[in-house]
Order: sequence, then structure tokens, then C-alpha cells
Amino acid sequence: MNLLIKGGRVIDPSQKLDDTLDLLVENGLVKEIGKGLSAPVGVETIDAAGKYVVPGLIDMHVHLRDPGLEYKEDIVSGTRAAAAGGFTSVCCMPNTKPVIDNKAVASYIINKAKAEGFANVFPVGSITYGLNGERLSEMGELKEAGCVAVSDDGRPVNNPELMRRALEYARGMGILVITHAEELSLVGEGVMNEGFTSTEIGLKGIPRIAEDIATARDVMLAEYTRSPIHIAHVSTAGSVRIIREAKARGVQVTCETAPHYFTLTDDAVRGYNTNAKMNPPLREAADVAAIKAGLQDGTIDAIATDHAPHHLDEKDVEFDAAMNGIIGLETSLPLSLKLVEEGLLTLDQLIEKMSCNPSNILGLQRGTLRAGSVADITVIDPAAQWTVDRDALASKSQNSPFLGWSVTGAAACTVLAGRVVSTR
Repeated sequence: MNLLIKGGRVIDPSQKLDDTLDLLVENGLVKEIGKGLSAPVGVETIDAAGKYVVPGLIDMHVHLRDPGLEYKEDIVSGTRAAAAGGFTSVCCMPNTKPVIDNKAVASYIINKAKAEGFANVFPVGSITYGLNGERLSEMGELKEAGCVAVSDDGRPVNNPELMRRALEYARGMGILVITHAEELSLVGEGVMNEGFTSTEIGLKGIPRIAEDIATARDVMLAEYTRSPIHIAHVSTAGSVRIIREAKARGVQVTCETAPHYFTLTDDAVRGYNTNAKMNPPLREAADVAAIKAGLQDGTIDAIATDHAPHHLDEKDVEFDAAMNGIIGLETSLPLSLKLVEEGLLTLDQLIEKMSCNPSNILGLQRGTLRAGSVADITVIDPAAQWTVDRDALASKSQNSPFLGWSVTGAAACTVLAGRVVSTR
């Protein structure tokens, strides 16, 4: 747990730091950052010349499927995929079996991750028991057990009165509500974005307004209750506009998007590609442009993957029957680095959205390389060129629309509390 990372470009937005420096780790903590540091006897040295050294990446929205659905993913395989992608911390959503709606399930996840995992795992408890949208979970118990937020992700809280009470109780408990913004009455039997492509290929569409209306409702509830809220997986131009305007009014709203929403359009569904089926669905070019604009102007605070592994048997079926979701932990970094290449974000801004901001939103006490902080570190090779190969993925599942893509940029080394957990 002692090492010296030499000669890398150290980028730490929390300290407004961007310089070629050395970084010394002792006993799992950042000891010192400076030029010309020498390694004490027995300390491992990592040559980071030509690479970026940044606070460990944080994914605030993943599905690890453990407990209950381990045939898709488990804590060990999921955190191994996280480490391979450069993530030192992930927040796992509550739609497991059983649901993370009590202390026992949350404690199981935390303890298994500490014993066997390759990344920190912070559980997100459910807003309602069993994700059934009927009765609020014991948020105080969930927070005490180690949950960093509550969400019914995968399902919206349809009852506005229940959502209001959730926001009020969560504010009192000091725990964040993460909302899945979706108006189910408008979704109906839709399976992809409603638009030209859905009409042409004959699939039932989901209108953008299904997300926009739910986003507006939850933002208004947060404003009325003076409670913080986080909007998950933003995918539409309308949601970006609603959140931008709410922030300008002083509403305590934050939000995230995922790499597939600024990389792909619903054209990826052509050929009935079930690996391009997700919820919310891929949208049209105007929405992609709005997502990029929202990232650029700070409306969108974080980039998360919504890593959602599924078994081949759940994807290799007709499009209507296929399950929603794609894996993303191992492809997020190169896809996000494209934003820097395109001039939409600086490296500093990208690291904010992939590390510092998620930590600050959830109060994780990560996302920094300050002396004395936990040495969660990602060393990025911006020049690494590789092909997304299903057989080389660390995840148990291979449901990715990016299979076969040639990408640039990778995590050369992932360090968890001073321990190297993944190298490339």
C-alpha cells in the first residue's frame, strides 16, 4: 500500500492542480505531491510519463445484480470491471433480489465488497419498500447501514404525494433522493424512442415527453419542499432545459447522463439491435446535441454509466421481449475522453464530472488527491488504442452496443487505497 507514481500529468480539480508531478502514497493515503520525489526503500514505483494521474473515477449509477441475480453480474465481477475501466468507487442501485430496502441487504453488499471487491461499493437504498411505490422505506436505517442515497431506479415513484414525502423525509435524514424520471402512462408498450426511426422500422415508440414531464414534476416537488434531488440518466433536450432553468432559480437539483446518450442515437437500434435497447431509450441527434451542451455549460453535473448487465438469453430475443440496459464500466472512459478531443470539455472538467462532482453530490469523501486523503487513484493512458472485445471484458455480461468499436484512452493503472487493483 506504499507506492510512488512518477512523472505523470496530475489533474486534480479539487485543488485546481494540473502539472507534471510525482505522487507518493504511504499506508493507503496520499502522502505528498511534488516534483522530484524519491521513493523510500521498498516502495513500488509506477512510471506515469505521458499519462494522466487523477482522483479515482466514481460511477454513481451501476447495477451489480448482487444479491439475487448473480448470473448477470456479482460484486466481484462488477468491481473487477469497474477497476478495469478506471473506477475506484461505484454506487449500486437497489433493484436486487431482495431489494436494498433494509439494513441486512445493505450490510451484505458493503461487507462482501470490502472482503472481495476491487472497488469501493456504496449502496443506494430504495425509496419505497420492494420498489413497489406504495410505502416509504426506513431511510434512517438505510443511511445508518451505509447507503449514500435512495432511489427506486428502474421504476419511477408515480404518486406525487409519496414523492413529496420522500423528499421531505430524506432532507431530514440527510440522504439524497435519486429519481428515475419517467411517466409510465406515456410509455405504454413503447420499446424505443418515438420518432422517425421507430416509425420506419415498426417498433412502438416512447415519447421524449415521458421523461420531460416526470423531470419537471420532480424538480417542482424539490423546489416546493426545498429539498435536494438528483435526476438519473438524463437523455432528452427537454430535461436538460428544465434542469438548467431550475438551477438558475436556485433549485437544489443535480443530474447525470451516460456515455451512450452523448455517443449514440436511436439509429443504433436499426437491425433490431437489442444491445441498443435501454431505459430511457437512445434519442435523436437534437437530444445528443442538447446533452453535450448541458455537459459543456455545467447543467449536467456527472457522467455515470448506468451499467446494467444482462445474460445473453435476456438479450438474444425479439426486440420487444429483450430486457433494457447495457454494460458500460469498461467503455465509459474512452467514450468520455472523446468530449475532450471534440473540445466540448477540458480534461479538468471531465475529471470533475467523473470523480469530484459525484463524490461531492453523494458526500463520499473521495474525488481528491489532497495530502491525507484516501489514495484512490486512476492513471489514464490517453493514447491507448484498443478494440472492445466481448471475450476480453471483465464483466460477466457482454450486452454492449460498442462491441467491435476501436477506441482511444484507457485506465493504465487503478489504485484502491494505495493498492494496485488493475493494470493494463
